[in-house]
Amino acid sequence: MQKNLFYGSLMDMLDSKDPLVVLADTIKWSKFEDEFAQYYSKEGRAAKPIRLMVGLLLLKQLENLSDENVVIAWKRNPYFQYFCGFSDFQTALPCHSTDLVYFRNRIGKKGFEFIFKHSIEIHSNENLNESQVIADTTIQESNLTYPTDGKLAIKIINHLHKIVKVENIKLRRSYIKEIKQHRINLRFFRHPKKIIKAKASMKRLRTIAKTILRDIDRKFGDNLELHNKYATKFYLYIRVLLQEKNTKNKIYSLHEIDAYAVNKGKDHKGYEYGTKASVVTTKNSGIIVGVSAHRENEHDSKTLKLALENTISNLGSKTINEVICDRGYRGSKQIIINNETVIDISIPSNLQKKDTTKQINIKKEKFRRRAAIEPIIGHLKSDHRMQRNYLKGFFGDQINLLLAATAFNLKKWMNIYFYAFFTGNLSLLKEAYQQLQHQKELIMFLLQLKITMKFSNLDY
Repeated sequence: MQKNLFYGSLMDMLDSKDPLVVLADTIKWSKFEDEFAQYYSKEGRAAKPIRLMVGLLLLKQLENLSDENVVIAWKRNPYFQYFCGFSDFQTALPCHSTDLVYFRNRIGKKGFEFIFKHSIEIHSNENLNESQVIADTTIQESNLTYPTDGKLAIKIINHLHKIVKVENIKLRRSYIKEIKQHRINLRFFRHPKKIIKAKASMKRLRTIAKTILRDIDRKFGDNLELHNKYATKFYLYIRVLLQEKNTKNKIYSLHEIDAYAVNKGKDHKGYEYGTKASVVTTKNSGIIVGVSAHRENEHDSKTLKLALENTISNLGSKTINEVICDRGYRGSKQIIINNETVIDISIPSNLQKKDTTKQINIKKEKFRRRAAIEPIIGHLKSDHRMQRNYLKGFFGDQINLLLAATAFNLKKWMNIYFYAFFTGNLSLLKEAYQQLQHQKELIMFLLQLKITMKFSNLDY
């Protein structure tokens, strides 16, 4: 029966064998609805469906889109609408792009960990039952420009001018004309002929910022409400203005105070500004089973425990005996998780004279396979929005990493299905379809492929 007079059902227009359609039928959306229902109340305006919001976040990461663009793309793409649970074609926007921000804050880090865990569970147990995993770290760069002391001083002055305008305060002097000349002096400050003038301008800008800040503080007078309102901001500004070249825990951005500088030894990029992220994958199947973001710039060996704790919580009863790492993890040979699980750490080293031929071959195969995590990190960055994180704060770093890993696992599942469909490999088809909710769709699909003679190999 046609529910809409002008449009037919979405399934009448779509290809039922499209990977996105099959993925939509495979994901157990009821799990998300049961888990996230606690964050909603029955009072006030009706909320958007949970499947719609989760689907939009997954599509955003799968297709590498922004909040604004994924909402527009959803309106134009019927496959996106089916993925989010709609049976009829919609001609209006599903929600405002800011609703995705509110939903991210509502479910928090635990909600995204639940989504990530489900992206692991949709893969077959055969691919997850591996005792060896591979771990590596990368830098998730924050959305900030290349930091310099001059830039930060000018930004602080601009922020102080905004405070003056909002609170209707009259300064002794605004320094606007002088700041313009200092900004010009900072151009090409590395040039030998300009470095002296640039250093003088940088010093003067800091002095101007401190002078304006003191002037504003005096104008507040005995108004405790204003002092308390801007106390946190003023503390941040003073901390930035007082930091020197060798100061520890430097602040590189006023809006991303958690970002730190990391030198990974790259020729084309001396320093990366953001947070360190750990990624753990299965050795043979290449499924991401654990991730963790790190608030501080720790040595790689110290980041391993947090990443493996997340891995064990996602895999449940499945045991991990060994983690394969690169030489950056040197420092310990074993790690204890939750005071009970002991995991060996394997790092490439010189061959021992006592090693047999079999042991040498095992080591070579193991560490050759370790390099498989490098292209996975590359896909996370280039395809799933980890190249530059546009979400604010350390909380944004955590959920962007979890969403990127979720999108990679879903994309991998779709690639398995895509390969199985075009090769006609029945074993891969069975693997891709074993978790479908509707058995009738599986039967119709096999009939279309004309492989009815092999029905006896399937377990119904």
